[in-house]
Amino acid sequence: MRKILPLALLLLLAGLDACNRTPKAVDPASPQAAKVQLDVLRDTVDARWAEMIASDDAKVTATKQVLRELELQPGTDRAQLQQLAHANDRLKRIRYDQQSMAASDKIDAYDSAQDSLLHVLYTVALPNNGQPTEGVKTLTQEIQDTDNQVVGFRVRYDQAAKQFNNYLQLHQEEISSLGGKYSKLQPLPLFELKQ
Repeated sequence: MRKILPLALLLLLAGLDACNRTPKAVDPASPQAAKVQLDVLRDTVDARWAEMIASDDAKVTATKQVLRELELQPGTDRAQLQQLAHANDRLKRIRYDQQSMAASDKIDAYDSAQDSLLHVLYTVALPNNGQPTEGVKTLTQEIQDTDNQVVGFRVRYDQAAKQFNNYLQLHQEEISSLGGKYSKLQPLPLFELKQ
């Protein structure tokens, strides 16, 4: 025990000494600096994408919950609810990803499928001649709120992707000298249509 205590004290002092050292300056034009900055920008893009997809997944889940609640209500058209459930389950399979969204028709097809589903769902869940249950009402409001945020999520994603793309273009020479996956990087597709 007595031998461990001085060793622990020595290690602690060495650690404190290391904390007082000034880090070596990195050349901002170096490939290593470009790699670090590019990784930060890509992490931001990935975080924005994950946030957007999580919101969309929550909308699909809430839609599924509304459909389950509607099945329990008397007088509902079960065949229609099954069709809506099938359409809702299909959404994740037809959803675009960060690469396939380069084809804007893939985004349009997904948006159209989801909009059609939600239009019918709102009609069934919130009928003009009846009062929905509190659960259906709350979930439907949640779906509408989430659906209203889609454009904002896409704008924030595009902002991050544009920064990534611009940095990639400006520092192409440094980045390609890194080799490996960095030499194969391509600009990311955007939701914004080119004019």
